[in-house]
Amino acid sequence: MATVHRVFVFGTLKEGFPNFATNRGRRLPGSFVTRERYPLYLVGERHSPWLVDRPGEGERVAGQVFEVSEEALAAMDALERIHAPDGYRRLRITVEAERGGTFEVFAYLKQAGDLLAAEVRMGPLAEYKPEHAALYRPRQ
Repeated sequence: MATVHRVFVFGTLKEGFPNFATNRGRRLPGSFVTRERYPLYLVGERHSPWLVDRPGEGERVAGQVFEVSEEALAAMDALERIHAPDGYRRLRITVEAERGGTFEVFAYLKQAGDLLAAEVRMGPLAEYKPEHAALYRPRQ
């Protein structure tokens, strides 16, 4: 049986959002929030959503959880540029389901040292919404 990974998506990889085509997973029903608070900002000219690896700051961030294959996870890793010095890092965090219960998932977070205050366009946010996605500009 193929390995399946659970991934918490909070930004452009959510269903109905700009990079959802890369997310070839099966969505778990319901809504999820991070157990810890994290700062979620829109950053830079592209208005990219950054979940910053600073647990205890910001908000409990809402998102979706998907079960993805190794291949789908590799595609998400490539989109999030996890091997680039300024890319996201795929880390394990804990999320809570609206119906109760917590579990570990992967999430793509930015390192706190990469965030420049002058680049923050909006936030911290509790949820990345369609009006935020409308500001997003894909990487050229």
